[in-house]
Amino acid sequence: MFTGIVEEIGTVTEVTPSGDGVRVTVRAPRAVSDAAHGDSISVSGVCLTVVAQDEISFTADVMRQTLEMSTLVGVAAGRPVNIERATAAHGRLGGHIVQGHIDGTGEVLEVRPGAQWRVIRIGLSASLAPLVVDKGSIAVDGVSLTVSAASAPDAAEHWFEVSLIPETLEATTLGARVVGDAVNLETDILARHVQRLIAFAPAESIPGTLKEGGSR
Repeated sequence: MFTGIVEEIGTVTEVTPSGDGVRVTVRAPRAVSDAAHGDSISVSGVCLTVVAQDEISFTADVMRQTLEMSTLVGVAAGRPVNIERATAAHGRLGGHIVQGHIDGTGEVLEVRPGAQWRVIRIGLSASLAPLVVDKGSIAVDGVSLTVSAASAPDAAEHWFEVSLIPETLEATTLGARVVGDAVNLETDILARHVQRLIAFAPAESIPGTLKEGGSR
């Protein structure tokens, strides 16, 4: 588990084919300072498992499914990535509960500079839109953020906005995001569980729904 508080910006140094996926090596000195074989490290929001390491880098396998649903598809040496080690049980939950299991990607639709911050509008699929709520939490490229605005349920195109403070702009890759960029999205785990529970629940057990042949 992660908290969405990025510890350093790493750099992909090598990408090699591995079956139907790839094996990536990332330079991330802080992350490997206490890393061990089998540890989990979030790479721009994607939870990867350490299979090899040295004093400054670690290597991980990325399977095909992960490539297809994340921004790691087409990853090449030189790409900067947000890095976070798995949180310790005794550590502070500085952001929110982030699993490193992304739901998919979104597209940067707009970047609005402010006096001391920057607002980014991100488009997302209709299937993910119900899981994003104003003032709720979302992880964008592994960064824990608070949703500052969201599109209406009946909007033709769905989007949400996040407001980035100077520290986030400097300490993460989000400071370099421009219109058209793809970003990894992980919605709040609580929202996903509620959505799943509702999908299985009988209609009459959900407050506000109509019972067959009856009234509210």
